[in-house]
Amino acid sequence: MMDESRVIGSLRAEFPDLTTDEFREQTRIVVPLEKLYAVLEFLKEQAALDYLIDVTCVDYLHYPTEKPDRFGLVYLLANSETNVRLTVRCYVGGPEPTVPSAVSLWEAANWLEREVWDLFGIRFTDHPDLRRIVLPEPFSAHPLRKDYPLQGRGERHNFPVVTRKEE
Repeated sequence: MMDESRVIGSLRAEFPDLTTDEFREQTRIVVPLEKLYAVLEFLKEQAALDYLIDVTCVDYLHYPTEKPDRFGLVYLLANSETNVRLTVRCYVGGPEPTVPSAVSLWEAANWLEREVWDLFGIRFTDHPDLRRIVLPEPFSAHPLRKDYPLQGRGERHNFPVVTRKEE
């Protein structure tokens, strides 16, 4: 069984160029985009982090301190037997940010990645069913991006009205 420090040590031995930072007494691994899938695969297969708790995103647009790219993708992983936990971050940018899907590693990534796509607009390559999960399909924007207007762009007025059938 590995504790957090042994997981990080084995990860650094396999990927020596990864960086870490500390947040609330927890170590976070920062992974370059081109190594993201390999690192996630290593953590699942070699470090026994068999539980994908969450995939989420942070939009760093206009953030007070400089970040490598606009979006910080965050993976929260755990071992279901030992409760070892690890946070993996990957920064991604560009007009159409794209990262590899983790669905082939954890089936739970399916809906989590769909939510990140829907709300932030980050595409996951090789995702089996990348479509909206929260908003209706005709919605064309990604409302959790910081450059999305607080009052919206008038999209809600263009959707068909759905009424409940009387019982």
